[in-house]
Amino acid sequence: MSEPRRGLVIAAFAAVYVIWGSTYLAIRYAVETLPPFLMGGTRMAVAGALMVAWARLRGVPAPRALEWRSALIIGFLLLTCGNGGVVWAETRLTSSLAALLVATVPLWMALCDWVRPGGKRPGARAALGLALGFAGVVVLIGPRNLTGGGDVSLPGVLAIMGGCLAWASGSLYSKTAPLPASPLMATGMEMLLGGLLMLVVGLARGEAGDVHAAGFTPRAVGALVYLVTAGSLVAFTAYVWLLRVQPPARVATYAYVNPVIAVLLGTLLAGEPFTPRAAAAAAIIVAAVVVIVSDRPS
Repeated sequence: MSEPRRGLVIAAFAAVYVIWGSTYLAIRYAVETLPPFLMGGTRMAVAGALMVAWARLRGVPAPRALEWRSALIIGFLLLTCGNGGVVWAETRLTSSLAALLVATVPLWMALCDWVRPGGKRPGARAALGLALGFAGVVVLIGPRNLTGGGDVSLPGVLAIMGGCLAWASGSLYSKTAPLPASPLMATGMEMLLGGLLMLVVGLARGEAGDVHAAGFTPRAVGALVYLVTAGSLVAFTAYVWLLRVQPPARVATYAYVNPVIAVLLGTLLAGEPFTPRAAAAAAIIVAAVVVIVSDRPS
């Protein structure tokens, strides 16, 4: 296989770093006037349907029933629970805080891998990363908020933490689950099914009654279109391509670049507060993620 052009590699990394980092602010803009689960479900279902159609047009074989079942489980864990938790939480938290909490996913991955049957026990370096990361979360939330007496929504924090746990569990399951050989098809299926389940959750919560013409503001609609096209289609395609042409450990650097981008955009564009405590917590969490990611096999 020939070496990819440097410019393409840089452009792909920029897409994964900047676009994925910007999705937190786009979500916040979208849920200002659109119901969270119906918005998130629409985003994922549309993007997933487009991916599946694209894969089929490129000659990828139709998935088997067993592969659809795996995609349903993964889509539920990663998207309905994981992304759904983030979308709902951003009706209560700033995009910056949400991004920093989501940055702990590698910590949950290491923890889930440790406790599962036959899992990998973390070494001293990984254990240090886990301790650092969860200490950073405590600093970020603040002692008063842990008891419900602060200005940060504890239900929002718990929704993201639960979503991170679901994302980590789904990611580990996906490593051995029977899925199509095409990453494009597999992820499209997961997005499609996870998005449809998110729509079901939204309807069950009565969000259909919260859909009004006035809610389709230019900012909300623009954010939704951005999430479907740039956030799901462009950035994911870049991510899959990078996994093929770059070392996985290098691609995994998005895990600690995304929250930095999200915080910068939230502070500069949305005027979200970024306190010294949040800055200290961000430094601790990002350092912990660097330790965890660099310690895991590439």
